Amino acid sequence: MKRAALGLLAVLIVLGVVAFRGAGRWLEREDQLSHADVIFVLSGGLPQRALEGSKVFAMGYAPEVWLSRPDGPTDELAKLGIHFYGEEDYNRQILVHEGVPETAIHVLPLPVVNTEEELQEVGSEMRRNGKTTVILVTSPQHTRRVWTIWQRVVGSDARAMVRAAHDDPFDADHWWRNTRDVFSVVREGLGLVNAWIGLPVPPHSKRMIEP
Repeated sequence: MKRAALGLLAVLIVLGVVAFRGAGRWLEREDQLSHADVIFVLSGGLPQRALEGSKVFAMGYAPEVWLSRPDGPTDELAKLGIHFYGEEDYNRQILVHEGVPETAIHVLPLPVVNTEEELQEVGSEMRRNGKTTVILVTSPQHTRRVWTIWQRVVGSDARAMVRAAHDDPFDADHWWRNTRDVFSVVREGLGLVNAWIGLPVPPHSKRMIEP
């Protein structure tokens, strides 16, 4: 009996170590790309996501690149006479620098505060413009959550392919070695749980957007 219990404990420990080490790689989920109506670069991950979006555009997978408009302290800074440059401004500059024509770049009209709202907004904008397929560009560790949330908030209304920003510094095989990657894995894990149970937990602040 004691030997069986020790054997079971050893198996559980091995499984736990395997799951722990593989958590970073499991978060990564990419699709085979095909032609789409638009490329959507999710907010965060400057400059890697925008750079990847420009590469996908250059490969001819879609004729347009869309950006979200993350919520920011625009009004508060305006009262101080300070102009706030949002993340969409920097993403646009990166795209143009990498050869994407200004006329091919579209910034979504409504501000968003998290991934759920980003995907809801791009889904709504696609319906308004008669678009049916999109390539979603984000960080590697964010790909599985993006795909999961898309299935929940947009579903079969439009087809999405998820593309990882391959120059992102996230180390999926050794994520526990630095605080940035540890934070990413924990955040993505909690975000996936929230998505699986129906997104009951709202954003913490109207000033924050998930990286």
